[in-house]
Amino acid sequence: MGADAVPVSVMTALFAVVGLVLPFIVAKGPNRGVIQVVLVITAASCWLFWLLAYMHQMNPLIGPQLQNTTVIAIQYLWDHNLVVNRRQEVQEPRRGETMDINEVIKRAKRVLDGYISYRKLVLAVLVLLVILLYCGPSIFRLVLHTRPTGLGEDAASRSLAMRLDRFWQAAQDQDVHIMHLPTRLPEEQSYLPYVGNGVLGVTLDHDSPIYIRSGRTLSLPVHFRPIALVSLDGQESHEALVTEYRTLDVMYQTYAHRSLPSLLLQDIKVVNPSDQDTLVEVEQMGLGDWPSATTSTIKLVHGEGEHQYTLVTGAVDVPKTNKVIAVAIVTLRVPSSLQVKSRMSTTLHLVTSVNYTDPIPSKTYLAYKEQVVQNAVAVLKSAVWQELWSSGFSISHSKAENALNGDLINATIYHVLSQAPAPLYQVSTSEEQRNSIMRDIAYAEGCYGGHQTLQAEKLWSTLNTIEDVNTVVGLWMVTLEKQGCHQLVRAGANGIMQAMILSFGGLRFKNQHLEFTTHPRDLHRDYYFRRVSYGNATHLNLSVVVQEEDYKAVIHAALDRSDRNYYACDAGCLDPPVELKPERQTFPVKLTHPLTALLYITSDRAHMEELKDTIHVREIALAPAHEHHVIRNASTWA
Repeated sequence: MGADAVPVSVMTALFAVVGLVLPFIVAKGPNRGVIQVVLVITAASCWLFWLLAYMHQMNPLIGPQLQNTTVIAIQYLWDHNLVVNRRQEVQEPRRGETMDINEVIKRAKRVLDGYISYRKLVLAVLVLLVILLYCGPSIFRLVLHTRPTGLGEDAASRSLAMRLDRFWQAAQDQDVHIMHLPTRLPEEQSYLPYVGNGVLGVTLDHDSPIYIRSGRTLSLPVHFRPIALVSLDGQESHEALVTEYRTLDVMYQTYAHRSLPSLLLQDIKVVNPSDQDTLVEVEQMGLGDWPSATTSTIKLVHGEGEHQYTLVTGAVDVPKTNKVIAVAIVTLRVPSSLQVKSRMSTTLHLVTSVNYTDPIPSKTYLAYKEQVVQNAVAVLKSAVWQELWSSGFSISHSKAENALNGDLINATIYHVLSQAPAPLYQVSTSEEQRNSIMRDIAYAEGCYGGHQTLQAEKLWSTLNTIEDVNTVVGLWMVTLEKQGCHQLVRAGANGIMQAMILSFGGLRFKNQHLEFTTHPRDLHRDYYFRRVSYGNATHLNLSVVVQEEDYKAVIHAALDRSDRNYYACDAGCLDPPVELKPERQTFPVKLTHPLTALLYITSDRAHMEELKDTIHVREIALAPAHEHHVIRNASTWA
């Protein structure tokens, strides 16, 4: 017996245990695609080694030759001449002798002789491993869920972590913001959880009023609290708020409807993982400090019969004027408690309709009161938000102190769009109005007229309170309006999204072409502008990449889609125009004196050929490389 010999029972037990434990880890662990694949492959390997070790169970010891077992077995198993269609006699080893590996395989062949070929056996094992790959985690989760589970602190933490797990990858890409209440992780940002659609908005604070438009922002509070809460007596709760920037999905799931902008919808899903039925209390906050408000109950028939709604009407004073806004709110009444059966879930769908007038003289309030009362209709809006976010902007992550990164950029875009109406999607918009909006979005002469907004610190302030949000949104709106983007702002959320993207890079529509006007010294991080609108049927993708070998920036341009040919030239337009294609074209970053745009894009080739005679510069050269200390903190995409 060699010093390295290992008992077969120990090896088989080890492989079996590891093969069983790894699927358990996959079932309980986080949803990380690469990690799961590695774990499952490792588990499959352990099962295969276990099978090979089991074939040696009649051998008392496995020595150093075990490391060659896999290679020898594969050679035998996949040899075309090894299909078992003939018998071979295998002599039994004498007691005390070590069985040769060839004899072990022959013994296995004799057992399977006449029933199955080794090739079929390997295929069967592979099929079994594939089944284990896809079904193993689910089986383990099913086993775990059948165990008695309490609703104490540990169970609540596990349940919350399980439900947050599906957002992990999106959070890494900064398309999602997660905030625990209270904040538990030092890296969590306290961005205000907020939903809005340009007509109404609410924060996810339990006492939040409804905010309606006053000037450029949704800053006028109506003291009605639409958010409903659930609670469980005697049990500690754990809470987290998840804001999905692409779908406007905030836990509890609360929607400000785009197509029907007077609607606010809230979905509350209650899951009971315990072995006992549970009674949870539901509280609808409702009317707050609103002296002029009156309430009544109305009944509406829809869905499965008749439903009770609370109707609230009142006047809201407009600050610094003698005018008021007439407001009507219709909200579905919910039961005071819910019975949730063991290992089951139930969902509440709450709908609130808010209608209000423009500022009117207070004496005319009664005349408008009846006009603002409308019925609520529950529909979803996620597809509209996906369309709004089809254009976008990315920036490489910087570890420098107080650097602007993707999390704050996405949160700011989200809040600005939440306070902008989207008339392009509203059912009340006529076809003529919709065509006018499309023309405004297609080409906005003079937008954006200022320096790139990534350098404007006031536009990237904190977003922790409703006052912070309204201040930042107001600054963005007035900045875009005064810098030549009033046409896009007028078009609503779709136009504002385009205007913000143009402003990030100092992109400007001017005299039949698009200019990239950023100073070369500001291109020390990677940028990516996605689907910049140029014409009704054309979208451009632009990117700036700082090359690792020489720290110099280059510009890539490509057509996402187009209805005609487009051309581009770099600073000075001294080189012939380059036709843009779906494949990216590369342009150097040049520095001119006096300073001119870095890139020009147009569909008119003759116009571009004439540009070189109108761009008057004394000097033109490749922009110098950035200093290493300037870009050393840049890392992955945000």
